[in-house]
Amino acid sequence: MKTIKLFWEWIQYNESTLRNLRNEKPKVQKMFLFWLDKHLHYYCTDLECILMFPANDSEPIQLVISAGGNPEFFEQVVTLVDAAPKLKNWQFTAFIQPTQSIDEMEAGLDKPYVFKDITLKASELKFMPFEYEDERKIDMIVYLKNFTVLCHNQNLLHVVYIIMQDILGEKSFYENINFVELAQLPEQDATEFIYLYDLQFYLDTINTDKNKTF
Repeated sequence: MKTIKLFWEWIQYNESTLRNLRNEKPKVQKMFLFWLDKHLHYYCTDLECILMFPANDSEPIQLVISAGGNPEFFEQVVTLVDAAPKLKNWQFTAFIQPTQSIDEMEAGLDKPYVFKDITLKASELKFMPFEYEDERKIDMIVYLKNFTVLCHNQNLLHVVYIIMQDILGEKSFYENINFVELAQLPEQDATEFIYLYDLQFYLDTINTDKNKTF
């Protein structure tokens, strides 16, 4: 497809500037990010891309192509990334991947998610799952310490979705989660609640049980 070729040709032509974009002036950053999105949307208007700069300059910069969790465009993501060129110092990734900081969450050392007037730490969230026979996806209640304060904030569920996507990854979130409800975490915590950072472990366990044959 011509638009796929044009997208990767633009990346190749500008890869040096893109790789060093965080060191450029804000005006230059804004311009190149605009054209990065523009060329991606020539191919598919429903895709998103994320530039992830490494902490160490010796590591590759990562360009993540995402469908925003919409399965209707998963195939377009895979097709685009499969056509990516081999570039030194670059890594091209299909879909937002699970976070690498589960250990930090378990220790309570994770950085908070800050979005406008919302601040949440993944390590402080718990959930209660609801499973259904012959259904792969689960419904769940996510419990927050300060839900009663934030319950009228329209961005709250969006932030919780971002946290869950960082824990599970884009595809796993869609494949395993059906419905999420938010609630206040009781002062006296019930033992049946599960830490949200253990969500992938929980899903792996129930999916293994469902796939067993007797």
